[in-house]
Amino acid sequence: MNLLNFLVFLIFFSLQTFTAWCNSHLRKAGTSIDNIEEDFRNGLKLMLLLEVISGETLPKPDRGKMRFHKIANVNKALDFIASKGVHLVSIGAEEIVDGNLKMTLGMIWTIILRFAIQDISVEEMTAKEGLLLWCQRKTAPYKNVNVQNFHLSFKDGLAFCALIHRHRPDLIDYSKLSKDNPLENLNTAFDVAEKYLDIPRMLDPDDLQNTALPDERAVMTYVSSYYHCFSGAQKAETAANRICKVLKVNQENERLMEEYERLASDLLEWIRRTMPWLNSRQADNSLAGVQKKLEEYRTYRRKHKPPRVEQKAKLETNFNTLQTKLRLSNRPAYLPTEGKTVADIANAWKGLELAEKAFEDWLLAETMRLERLEHLAQKFKHKADAHEDWTRGKEEMLQSQDFRQCKLNELKALKKKHEAFESDLAAHQDRVEQIAAIAQELNTLEYHDCISVNARCQRICDQWDRLGALTQRRRTALDEAERILEKIDILHLEFAKRAAPFNNWLDGTREDLVDMFIVHTMEEIQGLIQAHDQFKATLGEADKEFNLIVNLVREVESIVKQHQIPGGLENPYTTLTASDMTRKWSDVRQLVPQRDQTLANELRKQQNNEMLRRQFAEKANVVGPWIERQMDAVTAIGMGLQGSLEDQLHRLKEYEQAVYAYKPNIEELEKIHQAVQESMIFENRYTNYTMETLRVGWEQLLTSINRNINEVENQILTRDSKGISQEQLNEFRSSFNHFDKNRTGRLTPEEFKSCLVSLGYSIGKDRQGEMDFQRILAVVDPNSTGYVHFDAFLDFMTRESTDTDTAEQVIDSFRILAADKPYILPDELRRELPPDQAEYCIQRMPPYKGPNAVPGALDYMSFSTALYGETDL
Repeated sequence: MNLLNFLVFLIFFSLQTFTAWCNSHLRKAGTSIDNIEEDFRNGLKLMLLLEVISGETLPKPDRGKMRFHKIANVNKALDFIASKGVHLVSIGAEEIVDGNLKMTLGMIWTIILRFAIQDISVEEMTAKEGLLLWCQRKTAPYKNVNVQNFHLSFKDGLAFCALIHRHRPDLIDYSKLSKDNPLENLNTAFDVAEKYLDIPRMLDPDDLQNTALPDERAVMTYVSSYYHCFSGAQKAETAANRICKVLKVNQENERLMEEYERLASDLLEWIRRTMPWLNSRQADNSLAGVQKKLEEYRTYRRKHKPPRVEQKAKLETNFNTLQTKLRLSNRPAYLPTEGKTVADIANAWKGLELAEKAFEDWLLAETMRLERLEHLAQKFKHKADAHEDWTRGKEEMLQSQDFRQCKLNELKALKKKHEAFESDLAAHQDRVEQIAAIAQELNTLEYHDCISVNARCQRICDQWDRLGALTQRRRTALDEAERILEKIDILHLEFAKRAAPFNNWLDGTREDLVDMFIVHTMEEIQGLIQAHDQFKATLGEADKEFNLIVNLVREVESIVKQHQIPGGLENPYTTLTASDMTRKWSDVRQLVPQRDQTLANELRKQQNNEMLRRQFAEKANVVGPWIERQMDAVTAIGMGLQGSLEDQLHRLKEYEQAVYAYKPNIEELEKIHQAVQESMIFENRYTNYTMETLRVGWEQLLTSINRNINEVENQILTRDSKGISQEQLNEFRSSFNHFDKNRTGRLTPEEFKSCLVSLGYSIGKDRQGEMDFQRILAVVDPNSTGYVHFDAFLDFMTRESTDTDTAEQVIDSFRILAADKPYILPDELRRELPPDQAEYCIQRMPPYKGPNAVPGALDYMSFSTALYGETDL
């Protein structure tokens, strides 16, 4: 079939249906039409049709046969249609008078929509959607019927038969019908409807069957006749709808309770598992072990905790939504299982945050402590190695009896040598004390290898005591032999006197130049550089001293060579030689530029640390105020001071999107913070913000937005479900905010009383008025907290301003379904209610035990009362 033929067929299909529909009403006035295109041209039958279907009287028609008479009559009809709120698009009286078939059919379809379909109302849907939903509900129990539209779903005739059987099962035996006999089904339905229901044939079975896509308007017109025919059953359907609504609310509340219990149990269990880890302070007392724990904690903050923050917000949102729905449906407030209340969860969460803060502080303190321990341990080893090198062979030397075979001058030289050694020994006393002090500090800080440190320190102290005793013993022996020693080699003695302190200075200088250090600030490294520069300024004097000592040796060599003194090159007063001085002096001159490089490297490191401090501070000083501004803006919106609830919700969701869009700044700050911690930076003078305060502020901002969105959505739900206007809600919010001077979101009893009076609520000043107010206060503040929150205030004003479902209304609805019986049967519930809600009632209704009870009778009165009382429902 080409497009032209298809359009012609659709026009014919609609023409036939619309003609039959018009005649079904015109026959009530004793007339009819044969040709819809011609019979409405003079406007007389058109006006008569409108009077019949509206039940109203139109203006007296013009009886003339002139064209202007006809136009006047049609205009009266069109004006009447327009007066019923129908907007006629491009339909004028001239087109109807001229017999324009397209315009005439459009006008008839408009009349059908207004007077036959528009009044159809099912659950506040449009007329078309309501008619379709009515068909779906009525045919839902029937096999092979699935109404999805007004063209294909009615082609096999079963939908028409199901509608008739649902309301008049005595007219059709539905069990004998077959989907394979569409024409027989259509003829059966049309015949029965015309014969017993006074619904004329508006559709042709052959056309309906043979058309690929039947005209939707024709089918809707015919189906609307069924709806109006069976409108007497609407009362029972309304009662069923009320019950369905109540049961649906109860089922949704039970689902929210189960979800809350599940989410609360999961969150509390996670907190219970996490707390032992956060409270643990066990470590292997090594820097690497603590750094590993610090990385584990960072992973926990980045990956494991954020989903739990979202879960906590969802839990609070679900709880608030549930309590709001329970209040709006007159149900008792929900009390979670013991240990799972919102307060319990908040306390557990607060404990978790305190444990996190304590754990992080411990990790950072432990890192600093262990880093200092490692530094002290290396320093102890370095000084102990140097001291043991110095003491090596000293005990054997002091125990030697070599002076007994020496000549007089050699003996005197030995004595001077011993004096030089004593001077050197006294100089090393400070180093031994430093070693002991470092060991004591390692013990105080609980260094993990204290046993070996203490053992080595004890060996050094014991050896030092032996050296002191041996030195004193050898000096006594030399004093006894002093009377035989008279001659002194002045040059050797001078060399020994000068070489010993200079050698000690060289040893100390070498130690200082290779000494390790640890700094945390620019001031500390600059102080070290300044001290090093001061040291380098003394190198000129040291070079003079070195040349003087070397010249003493050269002078000795000259004298020995000149006088040929045997053994004269051996200095009897010291073991130091010019080569020792030269080698050590050369070492010092090489170590100075190396120290310069080490200090320069550390300076660069501290400059980098300073850059990280500034980088973190610059970002934190932007993010912190931003979070504070967002918190202030969200708080202002939450006070209801900015537009309608939808505007507030829209702005809150915009803030929510803006906050989530801002999250990369937090993540970037976390990366900078990680670099700061890895660089062992523990303080920042450029900002008052820390990463912890920013994390807490960020989480509080997310929680505040989610909580305010939930509160606004609950207020919208209250407004829409209770039928209060936006102006009323604005008046409630404005009055509440007026008396909430401190913007705390709550009122004292006196402020609450003033607020009620401002809204026109009469409260007497006598004793009776005070008693009435105390009863109201018990409703809005059942826990006697001394404050009235906005949710409770809005709930009270809503109850005062609107009607709500009650147990009596539900009982009346069940009584209608039960045909005024004091009980109801399962079959009646299955017939009138959707399957899932019918089974819900059957499972929960107690058996009826009153008089005249029949088998299977159910007590709907007890069930309805239980819905609004303290029961397991």
